[in-house]
Amino acid sequence: MSPAPSCHSAESSQGPLSVCILGSGSRGNATYVSDGATAILIDAGFSAREIDRRMRQRGLDPGALDAILVTHEHGDHVRGVERLVHRHRLPVYLTAGTRQEASGLQQLPEVFPFTCGREFRINTLVVHPFSISHDARDPAGFTIGADGVRIGVATDLGQVTSLVREHLRGCRLLILEANHDPDMLMSGPYPWFLKQRIRGRTGHLSNQESGCLLADILHPGLDQVILAHLSETNNRPERALAEVSARLSGASIRLTAASQNTPSPLMTLSRMPWPIRVKPNAVDAAAV
Repeated sequence: MSPAPSCHSAESSQGPLSVCILGSGSRGNATYVSDGATAILIDAGFSAREIDRRMRQRGLDPGALDAILVTHEHGDHVRGVERLVHRHRLPVYLTAGTRQEASGLQQLPEVFPFTCGREFRINTLVVHPFSISHDARDPAGFTIGADGVRIGVATDLGQVTSLVREHLRGCRLLILEANHDPDMLMSGPYPWFLKQRIRGRTGHLSNQESGCLLADILHPGLDQVILAHLSETNNRPERALAEVSARLSGASIRLTAASQNTPSPLMTLSRMPWPIRVKPNAVDAAAV
């Protein structure tokens, strides 16, 4: 089945993009994105009950979701997909490789496979998936746009490629991995093979690598960056924020860190960019 929008058309309720990271980390990942007319989840790595609870905690209605968009098949990204699909009758968008690799995603009632590099729509949202380097079958990052505003999502990637840089340029908001502090990782309790996996080309970005990527793609319209998928063992929010902010050269960007346990505030992006001047190493209240 080819990617296609559902039967809903754009409505007058379409507005600015809103984003809420319901949780991010090795124990579960899910992000809510809406333009007022279409609402989707990027990944559903918590139980369906927990996702419903976290959405309602931020005043969001799980019954108003239109689709689930999956980055890759690892359990911390798909744990709640099957139950959410049946509870809310949702279509799922994912690569063919992701579907083949995850046994729980093979019998879903409504699936739209997509191909990285080929843009598609979910109702009023324009989705552009791009390939990332991770130890999964066919993982994807995304830019999602509506009414001229784009957000970028790039987590679970072991290296920054020119393709990743190109797709993330020009976004108003970025959700960007800053998984580990290299010193904490190497001196920490993980076995050697796992340390090698995390720091490898198909593992996870360090704080330093995330900061270098962000420095490369800075532009005047970038308002906010949320550091995501922080390791609870090999990182700390204050370390990640300090390392990344040090590479921003005083840019007017709101820099925060997503939490594993607490949903972020609902962040709304206006159609026209404006500078947000706050301390770039300020820790979001949800991050601590």
